[in-house]
Amino acid sequence: MRIISYNLNGIRAAIKKGFFDWLKTDPADVICIQETKAHQGDVDVKQLEALGFHHYWFSAQKKGYSGVAVFTKIKPDNVTNGNGHGPSDDEGRVIQLDFKDVKLINAYFPSGTSGDERQGFKYQWLDEFYIWLNKIKKKNPKLILCGDYNIAHHPIDIHDPKGNKNSSGFLPEEREWMTKLLESGWIDSFRAFHPEPHRYSWWSQRFPTVRAQNKGWRIDYINVTEPLKNNLKDAEIYPDVKHSDHCPVYLDIKI
Repeated sequence: MRIISYNLNGIRAAIKKGFFDWLKTDPADVICIQETKAHQGDVDVKQLEALGFHHYWFSAQKKGYSGVAVFTKIKPDNVTNGNGHGPSDDEGRVIQLDFKDVKLINAYFPSGTSGDERQGFKYQWLDEFYIWLNKIKKKNPKLILCGDYNIAHHPIDIHDPKGNKNSSGFLPEEREWMTKLLESGWIDSFRAFHPEPHRYSWWSQRFPTVRAQNKGWRIDYINVTEPLKNNLKDAEIYPDVKHSDHCPVYLDIKI
């Protein structure tokens, strides 16, 4: 199964930038989208269906905000919208797909960049999500967690760790949460293949030159649980794909 996780920062804007044309190149079997900023009815889904994709959407109640979707050429056995956490589900942040004994979770983690209130929401969300993941893992040991985590884990994952030590997304508490997650039986699939620095998946739009200069953050991940470790075949980041301020991250896994 070839999987891509991609924060589109608005699927309608991405379509205008050639997103559907890129899908025609068959980049993956399963495309996990975050921040759709749209409902299914806002998009010409016939184009997706013509490419062989089943599509599943979980949008925020607030129009033009947040939202996740999965486009998959492999039909899942079951799809679940949300994870039962009311404030998170209102914002359309989690969707689950079951493929035999493997559960794929596509999640759009909150950002805390808009101020203290949202940073507090982010910490609460992370705590509740961690507890929920552990419960799910007991029932479904084989998990894949795709998404925009809005956390750069280590200094290697951010171009200016010293200058961003007080920035949301690289705060000690956030990084400690990521460490706790990985130590609880998860694998950072990209780092399993790529220990090298300067590999990023997001670049600020406030400074137009930073993407060309590769001054970015790695905040998009496809992590898997330990029982899937030996099934990993390849992982990659595609910075040259440009429909968003993020780029796609990729995993090839045998399931």
